[in-house]
Amino acid sequence: MFRLRSIAALSLVALLSLGAVACGGSSDSAGSDSTKPEAPTTIRLGYFPNLTHATAIVGVENGIFAEKLGDNTLETSLFNAGPAAVEALFSGALDATYIGPNPTITAYAKSNGEAVRVISGATSGGAALVVSSEINSASDLKGKKVASPQLSGTQDVALRWWLKENGLKTDPQGGGDVSIVPQENSATLDAFKSGAIAGAWVPEPWATRLVQEGGGKVLVDERTLWPGGQFVTTQLVVRTEFLNKHPDAVRRLIEGQVAANEFVNANPDQTQKIVNDAITKYTGKGIAAGVISAAWKNLTFTNDPYPATLIESADHAVGVGLLEPVKNLKDLYDLSILNSVLVAMGSKPIAEP
Repeated sequence: MFRLRSIAALSLVALLSLGAVACGGSSDSAGSDSTKPEAPTTIRLGYFPNLTHATAIVGVENGIFAEKLGDNTLETSLFNAGPAAVEALFSGALDATYIGPNPTITAYAKSNGEAVRVISGATSGGAALVVSSEINSASDLKGKKVASPQLSGTQDVALRWWLKENGLKTDPQGGGDVSIVPQENSATLDAFKSGAIAGAWVPEPWATRLVQEGGGKVLVDERTLWPGGQFVTTQLVVRTEFLNKHPDAVRRLIEGQVAANEFVNANPDQTQKIVNDAITKYTGKGIAAGVISAAWKNLTFTNDPYPATLIESADHAVGVGLLEPVKNLKDLYDLSILNSVLVAMGSKPIAEP
């Protein structure tokens, strides 16, 4: 795992403590004394060295967050998996993080709906099922092996649900009509090239790499499965306790998120270079220019977290046996500060779930 500083391990005591503190206040900023100026604080922010976290990377690398935070201090940590970022939130080592929908659902469910709130979107789209040339339909995958990045992860759930919708059974142990192999994306590319797997449901840039380097083809662009072609891929999540204690700092963080997305959308070529340079710095290995430019076309950078798609994804996870039903998922969202920022800019607010 890539990290800029040490992250404490999740413990039951930390989880219970976090939930107890969060229960003590509302998830909106009304619980704070607005008559007192908020003292500067440190915001510990997590994100991934991925294309789908381009907003976060630009916000950090271009100093946008630092500028918007004013007297507040920014500390950053890098992760390469959602569960590790959730651990850091629960242990109190992070205050906010960019993360995918399924780890967010897990964090919400583990804390009985108290520990975290989604405060903004960041990225939509950028996931696909790429298969070998002889695969032309779901039925062609029967008896085959197909990869996903992580058991119970966002793409894993999407894959299993799509197979179920097409009459094919799977199970968490890799059995069923189609054997799903959760593994690192780099291992997936090697396995696909060797013919060990028939395909994979992966995020960008890996979907593009499977096509360009592995000779695969896109069987399912996940955008085609959602209304308007939009679904949440990356969103900004904050600890409820931190939101209640530091609403002004959170507002400033959201202002940075919105400003970073404005830069990303206005300067795609420059952004691709910034992101690729940062990924090279973080991981020691960049992305080929042809890959990043092709993958970029499949991503939408937006402040809308598309709550309905997360709620439906949770239903899909329940439907494939990877999640117990989660109640009141609409309460996961607090978009009040985001909408205040957008309205102040003259932009349209995001619909509440």
